[in-house]
Amino acid sequence: MSNLHQIWKEKSVQSFKPDPYIATVLNCAMWVFYGMPFVHPDSLLVATINGVGFFIEIAYLTIFFTFSDWPKRRKILIALFIETIFFCVVVAITMVFLHGTKTRSLFIGILCIIFNILMYASPLTVMKRVIKTKSVKFMPFYLSLANLLNGAVWSVYASVKLDLNVLIPNGLGTLSGLVQVVLYATYYKRDDDVSTQPAVELQRPTA
Repeated sequence: MSNLHQIWKEKSVQSFKPDPYIATVLNCAMWVFYGMPFVHPDSLLVATINGVGFFIEIAYLTIFFTFSDWPKRRKILIALFIETIFFCVVVAITMVFLHGTKTRSLFIGILCIIFNILMYASPLTVMKRVIKTKSVKFMPFYLSLANLLNGAVWSVYASVKLDLNVLIPNGLGTLSGLVQVVLYATYYKRDDDVSTQPAVELQRPTA
C-alpha cells in the first residue's frame, strides 16, 4: 500500500513494477475457481477471500495504470488480455472435458500451485535491483510482508484441512516472503543512514 500511496502522491509510478499485481490477479481468479463447489467442495473460504483479493488487485492495477506511461500501460493490457484468455480456456477445459470434483480439483489445484508460486515470487523481480543499488526505495515492503503473513495463515489453514494444493504453494510463499522481508531489513538501514547523513558543504579552493 505504501508504494501505491507514493504513486498517488507523486502522480507517477516512477520505477515501480506492476508485476506483483498482474500475477496476483490471475492467482486470485484461479483460486476462486478452485473454491467453487463443482471443482473442490467445502472450500467456500478459499473462494470468498480470493474473490475479495481479486477486486482489490484490480483496484491497485487501476491506480498503477492511471499514472503509468504508455509502455507500462501496454504491458499491463497485454498481460491482462493473456491472463483472461488463459483463464477462459482453463474454465472451458475443466467444465467440458473433466468430470467429477476429484479430477477437476487435481487439474485446477496443480495450476493454482504454479500461479501461487509465481505470485509469491513476483516481488523478487526487484531483488536484483535492491542488491545492486543497496536501496529498497522501489521494493514494496508491505507487499512482501503481506505475502509472508498470507502464506503463513494459509499454510495453517491447509494443514487443518489437509489440502496439499493450498499447503505447498503457501509454504513456499512463506519462505519467499521471509526472504524478501529479511532483504528489506538488510538494506533499509543503509537507506536510513544515507538519508540522515549531514550534507557536506562544498567550498571553492582559495588561492
